[in-house]
Amino acid sequence: MPLIKIPTPFRYYTGGLDEIPVTGSTVGEAMAGLVAQFPALRPHLYRNNGTLHAFVNLFIGEANVRDLQGLDTPLAEADELRLVPSIAGG
Repeated sequence: MPLIKIPTPFRYYTGGLDEIPVTGSTVGEAMAGLVAQFPALRPHLYRNNGTLHAFVNLFIGEANVRDLQGLDTPLAEADELRLVPSIAGG
């Protein structure tokens, strides 16, 4: 079962969990499973139109899924999907 690694800023919405097992054969299906389990995450990950916020990055290994097939990127049972929010400041 694929895992989604949750960064510290989003763990408040997952009850402190740092990784969440999800079902799905694509990144999009896994992310849908994540927000189904933790609906409070949705506004922090998705725009109102259902697309991911530009500051939300998803990685399988070293590869950003935006550079692969986006949310249609296939996931294997043993894959770990890392959720990495961009951080900006000044």
